[in-house]
Amino acid sequence: MENDQRRDDGLAGSILDPRLIDPHQQLVTRTGLGDGDVDQIVRVLEALQGWREAEQRASEASRKYMQLNETDMKALRFLMAAQNQNLVATPGALAAHLEISTAATTKVLDRLAHAGHITRSPHPTDRRALAIAITPETYTLARETVGRQHVRRFDAAARLTPAERETVIRFLEDLGGKDPEPPPA
Repeated sequence: MENDQRRDDGLAGSILDPRLIDPHQQLVTRTGLGDGDVDQIVRVLEALQGWREAEQRASEASRKYMQLNETDMKALRFLMAAQNQNLVATPGALAAHLEISTAATTKVLDRLAHAGHITRSPHPTDRRALAIAITPETYTLARETVGRQHVRRFDAAARLTPAERETVIRFLEDLGGKDPEPPPA
């Protein structure tokens, strides 16, 4: 957004622009960056914010539509992945994936079973364990909602060149605090 444009809230420019939120460079040093560079960086930050907001809206809509919380949705994605790989999902594997206690896992599974999203049955080879499976109806529903979001993300990444993907990976890992891996030689 150009600095001379007025927003609906009366501010000139983007609230992500360090020239507006940190004009004295107490936090953000702009040494060596021209206005064009800062404008482009602000556009990156605005695009990232727009993507996050769109993802949050889509995730919230999916959770509301399926009447699930975020942990429940993560559990269903795990169960879908296990099913797609012909693996038997167990409560223990789900607890490890979600990084929650077995008691919390039981509550998740109880909610999902009560809502008709999963079935529990005896494990085919371990009589001490249960096998957890997503119902066909929920599998289809989740695939149509969450799956379509993933397709958009995958397609956007696929349109990038390998070098562009490495740049995006490095950028996102840097934002996430993960030490970026060196690019392939």
